[in-house]
Order: sequence, then structure tokens, then C-alpha cells
Amino acid sequence: MTRGPSGDGQERGGGAPGGDPAGGGVPERLVGGRYRLLSALGEGGMGTVWHARDEALHREVAVKEVRAPAGLPAAEAARPHTRLEREAWAAARVSHRGVVTVHDVAVDGGRPWIVREPVRGLALSDVLDAEGPLPPPRAARIGAEVLNAPRAADGAGVPHRDIKPGTPGRGGRRTRAGRP
Repeated sequence: MTRGPSGDGQERGGGAPGGDPAGGGVPERLVGGRYRLLSALGEGGMGTVWHARDEALHREVAVKEVRAPAGLPAAEAARPHTRLEREAWAAARVSHRGVVTVHDVAVDGGRPWIVREPVRGLALSDVLDAEGPLPPPRAARIGAEVLNAPRAADGAGVPHRDIKPGTPGRGGRRTRAGRP
């Protein structure tokens, strides 16, 4: 998992798990008996990334929820959950400043939820939209930083399949892809 604009690299959106996609409010929900959902950070076709609070350690976290499409047979619906668990285990093996730290895999309602550090900052695609082409030295510095994370993953035997301009973050706590 490469750091994204909100730790998610997904579209902005609101809503509740399996509920109100319009974002009318987050239900009082405690995932895994510990992680309180506060607001949706991003939503995609397979699920939602939530801003949450770890009630045990009193810290902010991001929680990734995966929802199987409605109407799938149980055997097929379990596939995205198995993939999510494998993704968390793989990411937890990589120790690099450009890779999101996975804290936990919580099981709630029979489904796994990845609990990871939150990431703040802009996506590279947002920087490019706002500023246009970057000066070559800055583009080279960003490119080198973006390549270091998958190299670290490769060194840990973990494949990376999610590198796109909307994924690498700029200005996050542990990234320096943007201006100092």
C-alpha cells in the first residue's frame, strides 16, 4: 500500500458501511470492538476507507472496509476478504517511510478490516492538476521517492500493483515528494 492523499488513493465520498452513500452521517459504529468510525475518507467500487479512532490507544487511524458486490454467492463474496487479509499481511512485512504502516486486521461481522496509519497530504495527480508540469529536478526527486517504496516491497518479497498518480502522496507525515 503506497501512501495516498488520505491513505486511500480513492475518490472522495461519504456514507456509512453498507448504508447511506450520500454521507448523511456516520452511524455510531465500533469495528472490532475498538475502532470508532468517524467519517468516510474515500469510497470505491469495492469498499470504503474510514477515518477512525483507536479507542484502546487513543489515536487516529484509517480503516479499510471491503464490501463484496451484492448478490454474490458466499464462496465468491469471501474472495475480496481473503485478498484484503493477504494485502494487510504483505504490507505489514514492508518497513519503509513511503509505505503505510498496518496496525491491525480487525474482524467485525465476519469480515476483515485493515487498520493502518492515516496519511495526510496531496496526491501527485492533484499537484499536477494545480501546478502543471513540474520542473525536471523536482519531477526526478518525486520519481525517485515513488520508486523507493515498491523497491522496498520487492525486497520483502511483496508485489505492488497500485502505482498511479493518484496514489503517491505529497506532504504526508512520512513522505517528502512535494516541496519541503
